[in-house]
Amino acid sequence: MNPQKTYSLDEAQKKLEFYCAYQERCHKEVVNKLTTMRMIPDAIDVIVVHLIQNNFLNEERFAKAFVLGKFRIKKWGKNRLQLELKRKDISKTIIGIALQEIEEADYLETFHALAEKKLETIRESNSYKKKKKLADYLLYRGWESALVYDKVNALIQ
Repeated sequence: MNPQKTYSLDEAQKKLEFYCAYQERCHKEVVNKLTTMRMIPDAIDVIVVHLIQNNFLNEERFAKAFVLGKFRIKKWGKNRLQLELKRKDISKTIIGIALQEIEEADYLETFHALAEKKLETIRESNSYKKKKKLADYLLYRGWESALVYDKVNALIQ
């Protein structure tokens, strides 16, 4: 994108329709994109309203897609998912709705599989260091500390 290029309202609107149609976006991403396109605040407001009214932009749909995608692909826990959605300025209500999309059985199954797979890769003879490495890994990925410590203590004696 040429930083010197200026866009008319219609051009910017069309560009953002494609931007939102390609992948789910949150309001913050759209506003950032419009800011980098050097649009004035009034134009940004008009375009965002247009995108919402025409269903190109929907925060709840974005949050659900984000949660399911990051959970399935990156194996993130609920704490990490919440943190990342907060960074994108998603409301607590929508975050709660999105997190309900994850089935509890899938959540626990994924957690146990991830913990066991990671344990196989840890090459440490000291059991305390091994526990710490596994716990740190799982906590970084956003899994709840009670789950993590129970699993670590069950796997490593």
